Amino acid sequence: MHYPEPLSKLIDSFMKLPGIGPKTAARLAFHVLAMKEDTVLEFAKALVDVKRHIHYCTICGHITDTDPCYICKDERRDRTTICVVQDPKDVIAMERMKEYNGLYHVLHGAISPMEGIGPEDIKIAELLTRLQDETVQEVILATDPNIEGEATAMYISRLLKPTGIKVTRIAHGLPVGGDLEYADEVTLSKALEGRREL
Repeated sequence: MHYPEPLSKLIDSFMKLPGIGPKTAARLAFHVLAMKEDTVLEFAKALVDVKRHIHYCTICGHITDTDPCYICKDERRDRTTICVVQDPKDVIAMERMKEYNGLYHVLHGAISPMEGIGPEDIKIAELLTRLQDETVQEVILATDPNIEGEATAMYISRLLKPTGIKVTRIAHGLPVGGDLEYADEVTLSKALEGRREL
């Protein structure tokens, strides 16, 4: 299908977003075309603002519009615990839970030899620097429960062993409401491994 150039460029731009194929991109572009100009300008300004004003916290690596971020600035947070996550969206997921009151460290990825990502390509050195002040007593490894996340957790765990800092890993297992018969072997194994006394 041949679209006028501005519409074609908009469709191509939408297709650069993850999970957006040609049909969805065209549908979104036509929706933008039907929107009021003020609304489109607000949308465009929001895109530009997020790119110009959002950056990474120089302490933990989380996304922020101030430096340090609101979590690192908050004096009420438990400074003896750091939860290590792969991405800023993981911090948001943990915060949504409202159970954890410590600090975070965002790695911005995971070790993946297949993709050429080694320990030096993610923020492990920055984590080690943060741990030098001897305030932190526990590091919680909350990387993804996949091969890359497990490899990253094991690597960090081995690095921290000589420091005497307690290193824990979040439990993995069955989701609430899930059925055993549909769970894969790895999930069942992790659920059994992470069992606790009632």
